Amino acid sequence: MELLTSRKSLMTRRNVIARSIMAAACFTTPGAFAEALTQTPRQTEGPFYPDHLPLDTDNDLIILNNNTTPAVGEVTYFSGRILNASGEPVRGVEVEIWQCDHEGAYLHSKGQSGEKRDANFQGFGRFLTGSKGEYLFRTIKPVSYPGRTPHIHVKVKAKGKDLLVTQCYIKGDERNLKDMLFKRVKDDKARASLEVDFVPLKNSKAGELAANFDIVLGMTPES
Repeated sequence: MELLTSRKSLMTRRNVIARSIMAAACFTTPGAFAEALTQTPRQTEGPFYPDHLPLDTDNDLIILNNNTTPAVGEVTYFSGRILNASGEPVRGVEVEIWQCDHEGAYLHSKGQSGEKRDANFQGFGRFLTGSKGEYLFRTIKPVSYPGRTPHIHVKVKAKGKDLLVTQCYIKGDERNLKDMLFKRVKDDKARASLEVDFVPLKNSKAGELAANFDIVLGMTPES
């Protein structure tokens, strides 16, 4: 599995869990059922894309640098695949995610809640997709803040070019239908493609969650 190079290594236990999640996420044969694929809708980047990136930008948002204190929140393994319109995996593209901490504060000069911001939460991470188009982050389950339903921002990039900016939502959360950005997606299938289940991670004794968010691009790095 091709993990994004970082300054810190994940513990063996977490590597084992990550591999099992990735295996499940990539089980579907590339290209299968391509006609049924729904292109992932574009959504706004929003005002809180980090205006100063953290020193640590790897795919583990729970542990910052070499700190031993984890971020507060429901630990979630957020994974998926990047696919083209034909269902084929797109390897070697960069996936970025950013989200607020458990208090609703972003890693942004205008998005912090003063002393309430969780200094142990990385808030932003990057991952380079592997041969099956797979990506993986360890983060927290998203929370709401005034005016927005819980969500995770996702950006897919290649050669410095944005291929897609979108947002991922918690499936079945009643607040989604009141969210101004979620409601802008009028097509039922497209809207459903933005919602994923956050479910208990199998065999986890720490109450960790897993969420799988596959992204279908309308363009490829070559287009």
